[in-house]
Amino acid sequence: MNGETDKTSRGDIPTPDRLLHAGSEGEFSAEDVCLASGRDVNPKNLAWAERRMAEKGRASLDELLP
Repeated sequence: MNGETDKTSRGDIPTPDRLLHAGSEGEFSAEDVCLASGRDVNPKNLAWAERRMAEKGRASLDELLP
């Protein structure tokens, strides 16, 4: 550290709720489902995620997120 303040830091200002979303309000992909589940993104896991998305729809991601 060089002692200068970080000009991009917002200090103690909380992050607005509109930026803190964890659900599947928008579009999501099989890669998103893999990452949310903690799995590596590879062909086998992408196929798993696609099956899960086909079966559960938006719940496939919502169930994995806090």
